[in-house]
Amino acid sequence: MKTVTLFDPTALRFEAGTAPARAGRTGLAGAVVGFIDNAKPNFDHLVDDLADLLVSRYGVRRVIKRRKPSASVPALPELVEELADQCDMVIAGSGD
Repeated sequence: MKTVTLFDPTALRFEAGTAPARAGRTGLAGAVVGFIDNAKPNFDHLVDDLADLLVSRYGVRRVIKRRKPSASVPALPELVEELADQCDMVIAGSGD
C-alpha cells in the first residue's frame, strides 16, 4: 500500500489577541496590492495585465510584484514580511 501525504495550505491560526488586527477594507480604491509570482511560466504576463486593470478600473494606488525562486519552495519569510508590511492584500499566483 502506498502512502499519500497531504499538505494543508491554509494559514496558521492565531489565538484572539495574539496577531495584529487590521482594519477591513470596503473597496480597492487607494489600496496597495501585492503579488507573489511562483516562477511558473506566464504568471508574470497575467500579473502585468491584472495590475493594469486594478489600477485603471478599481483605483488601486500601487501594485508590488515579487517573485519566488521556484514554484517548489515557499516564499522566504523576508518576502512575506515585506509584503505584509506594505500591502493591504496579497495574491499568490500560479501560471502555465
